Amino acid sequence: MTPAAIPGIVHDLFAHMPMVQRLSLAAIGVGALLLMVLERVIPYNKGQKFLREGFFDDFAMYTIAQNYVLSIVIFSIIIARVDTIGGFSRLQLIAHWPLAVQVAFFVVTHDLYIYWMHRWQHRNKYMWRLHEAHHSPTSVDWLSGSRSHLMEILINQTVEFAPIVLLGASPAVIPIKGAISAVWGMYIHANLNVRTGRLQWIINGPEMHRWHHAKGKGMGANFSTKLAIWDWMFGTAYLPIGQRAGNYGVRTWFPVHYFAQTLYAFRPFHRRASTGSVAPVDGALRPADPAGGDL
Repeated sequence: MTPAAIPGIVHDLFAHMPMVQRLSLAAIGVGALLLMVLERVIPYNKGQKFLREGFFDDFAMYTIAQNYVLSIVIFSIIIARVDTIGGFSRLQLIAHWPLAVQVAFFVVTHDLYIYWMHRWQHRNKYMWRLHEAHHSPTSVDWLSGSRSHLMEILINQTVEFAPIVLLGASPAVIPIKGAISAVWGMYIHANLNVRTGRLQWIINGPEMHRWHHAKGKGMGANFSTKLAIWDWMFGTAYLPIGQRAGNYGVRTWFPVHYFAQTLYAFRPFHRRASTGSVAPVDGALRPADPAGGDL
């Protein structure tokens, strides 16, 4: 393949896509570019490098390669086989709903699932192993949120998209929901110095989520993704006044590159010789009190 052939390949790729899917990809691309620019203009942590450690792995391996492979596994194998066996999508249970209502329904219900799933990942030693990679970046920015173990993505995106297919939702819901999740995920991790005031009680953003990636009380709090209301409702919100978040990452050593990070989740647990119990891997495994602190 020559460089001159690349535009034609890209054209053919997009030419076979439905318009809603093209708009979805465009929204993700524009959102990423906008956040990249804003991080240079109004950064929260000043001096943070654009091409920081792990940038290539987060972009090429997690965002592109892993997502591409998992999309095939999730849609063409898992969801397709479940639907073939049960024939659920043929019932078209919610096909008569307006498109906006369908999208809102799946955004809210999946967000509530992710909140409780996220809390569990920080409290269960086995689930933490799958979530640990997401907390490993020492620089939190628009791209760092893409770093998630393949098993974590496999579980969460199957739960995210399977109901859309099996309940017979409009085909447009998947690309729209995917774009919302992608842009929102980039936003809450962005290195932006934003103040949204009372809106932060409802809409989640980097103000609260950066504390979740900082070593300290915040790591045991702020589990919401899109709607911060879950944290305020269930007593896990942490938003200190007059303090600045920093010192991101996990408290223990973690591999630098994608394949080592993926395999590291399956390392054996260390046991205490005296009791035979499993020792915590990281302080984030300890449950949080209602104020967000580690017990």
